[in-house]
Amino acid sequence: MRRKILIYCGIDWAERTHDVALVDDRGQLLAKRHITDDASGYKILLDLLAEYGDTEENPIPIAIETSRGLLVAVLRTGKRQVFAINPMAAARYRDRHSVSRKKSDPGDALVLANILRTDMHAHRPLSQDSDLARAVAVLARAQQDATWNRQQISNQLRSLLREYYPAALVAFEPWKNGLCRPEAHEILKLAPTPARVARLTRTQLQAALKRAGRQRGIGAEADRLREVFRADWAHQPPLIEEALGKQMLALLVQLEATCTAADDLAKAVEEAFPQHPDAEIILSFPGLGVQIGARVLAEIGDDRMRFADARGLKAYAGSSPITRASGKKSSIHRRWVKNDRLNHAGYLWAFSAITASPGAKAHYRRRRDDHGDWHAAAQRNLFNRMIGQLYYCLQNRKLFDEHTAFPTQLPAAA
Repeated sequence: MRRKILIYCGIDWAERTHDVALVDDRGQLLAKRHITDDASGYKILLDLLAEYGDTEENPIPIAIETSRGLLVAVLRTGKRQVFAINPMAAARYRDRHSVSRKKSDPGDALVLANILRTDMHAHRPLSQDSDLARAVAVLARAQQDATWNRQQISNQLRSLLREYYPAALVAFEPWKNGLCRPEAHEILKLAPTPARVARLTRTQLQAALKRAGRQRGIGAEADRLREVFRADWAHQPPLIEEALGKQMLALLVQLEATCTAADDLAKAVEEAFPQHPDAEIILSFPGLGVQIGARVLAEIGDDRMRFADARGLKAYAGSSPITRASGKKSSIHRRWVKNDRLNHAGYLWAFSAITASPGAKAHYRRRRDDHGDWHAAAQRNLFNRMIGQLYYCLQNRKLFDEHTAFPTQLPAAA
């Protein structure tokens, strides 16, 4: 009886061209190609795979050092398994094939193919998430990036204003997210230096507040701002103050752009996320709103086979501790290798759940009082418990139930 030959594919990708290598289960190189990053190159790749037995029922597994892009989208059609290999892991495998540390693109493609041939069981294929889940992931991650960029530029602007314009910080302090508000932007554009803002009249301040969209309390707010701006403040020399004002206006343009991007992407998330079948279950958990819930869905996906159990999801989120044991020594540490986006969303989730759920608050207090955890450790333990509950609810299509989730903490909280 003829033995069935197993074939593995490795692709070393680049910006304009890609190198492809096919090997059999004995490590024999069967074919190699150099293709372009366009439709014709993708067709050559698919024809090559089909020539060596790639079918809808038995697709050839593929290893590549990225999880994004048009090439990956083409390869993920059907049931084909695509493995995104970490470049650092691929570099370690390269040392197994050459001690001289030589490197070439065709050689890297061969290394990637051999990774699947020898250790495919040790690597995880890309999850088979639905198109809607992947669209939500794009929007949620973009909104998260825009929020981080907004905070970073806001901090830069705050630091600059402290150098020459402290009156603005005092004036905007009563407002929530003061430097990110349109009222602050209008006033800073109207008067980029303390010398100019001190000359603003009550009418000019009222007009700036109206242009920013404020509708109530305009007169009282204008009087308060005028009093703050006309107080006695220290000043930089005039030439330096003008130069700092121009630098501030340049930062203000960037801040306005990031604020607009964050708001627009938040609206897009609010439209897309509720359409997903898992949204109802995710939103049933205390502390999870549309934005944080979308970020959680973006990172865990909707492929139910992605995580074998709740422990795998907890390790992926970085909420479960890690044990290091050697000889008679054993220690427990927090997990540093994790999905940073999911871990950050979990921090916000647990922080909100403490006030939104009596059981979560009692669990947090028990970790602080009985176990002596610091705030961050107790909050991380709460996130670890709740993400395990989320895994159970998603697997069994059940909504969150307070009495089931925290059966022992509720009487104590009462």
